[in-house]
Amino acid sequence: MRKVLVFQHVAHKILGTLNPTLKGSGLNMRYVNFERTPDEQPSVQKYNGLIILGGHMGVYEAEKYKHIKVEMQLIEEALKKEIPILGICLGAQLLAHVLGADVKKNHEKEIGWCDIDLTEDGLQDPLLSHFRPREKIFQLHGDTFDIPKSAVHLAKSDVCHGQAFRYGDKVYGLQFHLEVDQPMIQRWLDNPRNYDEMFSTHQNFSKDQISLETQEFLPHSMDLSRQTFEKFVGLFSLKQKSIRLGSR
Repeated sequence: MRKVLVFQHVAHKILGTLNPTLKGSGLNMRYVNFERTPDEQPSVQKYNGLIILGGHMGVYEAEKYKHIKVEMQLIEEALKKEIPILGICLGAQLLAHVLGADVKKNHEKEIGWCDIDLTEDGLQDPLLSHFRPREKIFQLHGDTFDIPKSAVHLAKSDVCHGQAFRYGDKVYGLQFHLEVDQPMIQRWLDNPRNYDEMFSTHQNFSKDQISLETQEFLPHSMDLSRQTFEKFVGLFSLKQKSIRLGSR
C-alpha cells in the first residue's frame, strides 16, 4: 500500500478537502503533529509522498521551533527520493527555503478570500490547468517567499508574488489554502490565535465579511480543490526523473 507522510503544525490546520481524495485513492496517511510532539524525528524512507501543512510559525524561527530544521532535512530527503510533495502555506515556505529561495515577512497580510492570478505557465500546468486566469482563493498568511530559481512560477497576487510554484514534475508549493471547507474556515475564525491575527492587526476584513464571502466563493473553491488534489494523487504514478536541488 502506498503511504503518505503528513506534517501538521497546529491542530486546526488539517488536510481538509485533501483527506477524502487521498483516502479514496487508497493512500495510507501517517500524521506527524509537531505541535503535540515537537521532538519527533520521523523518516521519509518508507513513504511514497509528503504533504506539509500550514502553521503560524515562520521558517526564520527555527531556533524557537526546533522541528523546522528537522522538517527541512526531511524535505531534502524527500526531494532526493523524487516522491510527490505538496507544501501548503508554511509548507510551501519551507519547501521554497529548502530549494534556495528567501522566505520573509510580507509587507501586507493576505487574509480571507483574495484574488490570485495564474501565470502563463500556471494556466498550462498539469495540476492547475483547470483554473481560470484569476481565481478567488482563501488566504491566511503574513509571510512570503521568492520563487526558487530552479522552479516554475505558477501563480501570484497583487499582495504576494509567490503564490504557487512547481519543482520538477511532482513537487508543488501553494501559498493559498485550497484545502479549506466550511467547518475548517469556521474553526479558523473561532480560533483565538487566528482571530487576533486576522482582526486585531488587519482592519480590511471582518469575521462577518469572511463568513459572507465564504458562502459565495467556497463552492467553486471546493470544485477547484477536488480537481487539483485528484491530479496530485495522479502524480504517484509518474516515473522518476533525475532532478538537482538548488543551493541556499
